[in-house]
Amino acid sequence: MESNQALADIQNFKGKYPKQLWYLFFSEMWERFSFYGMRGMLTFFMINQLFMDDKVANLQYGATQAFVYAFTFIGGLFADKILGFQRSLFWGGILMVLGSVILAIDPEKFFFLGISFNIVGSGFFKPNISTMVGALYRDGDERRDAGFSLFYSGINIGALLGGYFCIAIGKGTFMENSIPADLRWNMAFGVVSVLMTISLITFVFTRKSLGPIGLPPVRTHADGTPKKKGIAEISVFAGSLLAIPLIMKMVANTEYTDWFMYFIGPFSLLYLLWEMRSTTINENKKLIAALCFILFSVVFWAIFEQAGGSLSIFAANHVHDQLLGAFTLDPNGVNNAANSLFVIIFAPIIGLIWLAMAKKKIEPNTVVKFGVAFLFLGLSFYTFFATRFFADIQGMTSLDMFTLAYFIVTLGELCLSPIGLSIMTKLSPKKLQGLMMGMWFLASAYGQYVAGLFGASIVSDVQNASNLDKLNTYTEGYKQFGLYAIIAGVVLIAISPIIRKLMQEVK
Repeated sequence: MESNQALADIQNFKGKYPKQLWYLFFSEMWERFSFYGMRGMLTFFMINQLFMDDKVANLQYGATQAFVYAFTFIGGLFADKILGFQRSLFWGGILMVLGSVILAIDPEKFFFLGISFNIVGSGFFKPNISTMVGALYRDGDERRDAGFSLFYSGINIGALLGGYFCIAIGKGTFMENSIPADLRWNMAFGVVSVLMTISLITFVFTRKSLGPIGLPPVRTHADGTPKKKGIAEISVFAGSLLAIPLIMKMVANTEYTDWFMYFIGPFSLLYLLWEMRSTTINENKKLIAALCFILFSVVFWAIFEQAGGSLSIFAANHVHDQLLGAFTLDPNGVNNAANSLFVIIFAPIIGLIWLAMAKKKIEPNTVVKFGVAFLFLGLSFYTFFATRFFADIQGMTSLDMFTLAYFIVTLGELCLSPIGLSIMTKLSPKKLQGLMMGMWFLASAYGQYVAGLFGASIVSDVQNASNLDKLNTYTEGYKQFGLYAIIAGVVLIAISPIIRKLMQEVK
């Protein structure tokens, strides 16, 4: 009863946001600094320090990121059944700190080992903090979407700082006179480890304010007696460590990644069907609606996540470093950070717009928001295509147009991603929220995986071409991606009445 009262006290907060949201905001902000700092360095580092060719680097990027997001499904499953969200997040943070330290020691020698620690750590960390944000709100609380939008803003403050400064340190375009050339990449990965440690410390010192949110589930035997605590938890911790050598092998060989992706998606669907046996008909209808959002999000992320792969190469080789004729910026830094900057500026504004529209009973439903997200995504990739009209004879194009495309991308992302986190918590029964949040991120894994394949398909045609011809080939690919996005958006809006019916009272 005491825990129930504590939860009620948390959910009956005054104002727009609960105080616990700010604690989770700062913990997630520094974790996202680490994650996006790492993500922004991957493709460039593999090409310029590990000497992979462009096609292999794209495939390797897709494989690495696919595993990161695929393990969020596994992490969400263990949190639901054994660890609870708080303990799962703490364990994930420790693994990510260790992985970053390993990379800081010798990024060339220990690249796949450090990445594997980070993959497992992200799997335990990422889905569970988002689920705890959802638990701060009562069912039907109209402030939930605004809360997730603010939380998403926190994610992107970390992504902005990590995305720009980590790769700039590694490339030597930031603090080049302060860091010896042979230690720049060590320092770049070292910064990641420091900020991930700050994220973990922030969570440790504020976790008591969460009350019963995220505590381990009560597990019982068939006769109703409680099971002993400790054995299952230790098994999860040990198993995740023992899995790291296997993950190293699979990440280093993209053929193994293919087999893993062929398995994990069907397995997750079969497991969900198994769990749906014990849920009501109305709950199952909501879960089917959630799956519709998940499937469409695969298409969204497959196009959106060119940012870490082909657009990273495009920025390095085809984009000038002058913004608005007044600022000299690293194009790779802009590629990693522009989206986050625009999210920071516009996420709170859009969150407040949703609140204002809800009060006037004119807020578009979630399905329509998703459809609009695809339309913005398509327009943004047509803008990437349009950069070819600003290119010089050397195949270098405008940073202004490149940045404008990211502004449009951001408008699409803000109609989908923070709302997607929120809708998973709305449509999922409480006992399956970790699983469904994991499946939401698993959709991102498939998006990342397909993004790598898309990027590799582009660069396979440009290996021996001139720089201008390479730019034209890249941008032609981006035009195709834009068309795919618009078609998906139109289809989603067209079938929105069917999905809305499955969602029932959920808006």
